[in-house]
Amino acid sequence: MQAFRLYPLGDTAIVVQLGHEINDKTHAKVRAFAAYLEQFPFTGMLEYVPAFTTVTIYYNPWVVSERGSLDPYEKVTSVIQTMLFFSGDGVKKQVERVVEIPVLYGGEYGPDLEFVATHNALTPEEVIAIHASTDYQAYMIGFAPGFPYLGGMNARIAAPRKETPLASIPAGSVGIAGKQTGIYPIATPGGWQLIGRTPLSLFDPARECPSLLKAGDRIRFVPISEEEYQRRKEQGQ
Repeated sequence: MQAFRLYPLGDTAIVVQLGHEINDKTHAKVRAFAAYLEQFPFTGMLEYVPAFTTVTIYYNPWVVSERGSLDPYEKVTSVIQTMLFFSGDGVKKQVERVVEIPVLYGGEYGPDLEFVATHNALTPEEVIAIHASTDYQAYMIGFAPGFPYLGGMNARIAAPRKETPLASIPAGSVGIAGKQTGIYPIATPGGWQLIGRTPLSLFDPARECPSLLKAGDRIRFVPISEEEYQRRKEQGQ
């Protein structure tokens, strides 16, 4: 793996920049390096956080410095450079999940569907059809626990953020901001245009894996009726 940049983030973290644009090529590099770190963590590594174009690695400088005379940052930099060289080899192939997200579009569950439609000279039905017609790439999880940043949305339904953000957006809300779409996993302030809501729980700290989605997943939105929404909500599906 080549064409990377390393720089410190405080005294206990280092950022590995693997690209400058949000695209599938850079995302593949991020996933490959994250997979290598998962399988072959170095002594002193605490955790890693993949993002759009970077992977941030947190480490314990005391543990790192105990194994040599190098400055902790210099030693971690040296280790990471070696890992980047080998991260394309010997890594288990990452299985790409396709996760279906049922969505009740419009009405009280998607109060901004009409705005998105009018903004793009479309009908609400056309917005729904376009939004649910493709698979999306989950590039990263961030902003709030379990919030997926999805790539691949059709520019025909792009819409600006709200001029005034809402103090609280219901958990499960599906929104659009610019050329991106995402799902609010918990009730939180936000400014995306809300076009629907899913009955699924995207984040539950009581689960073994709290976040339903992870970077690398393919997301597929499936329109459902209000009856189906209520049934699945009651059953926790």
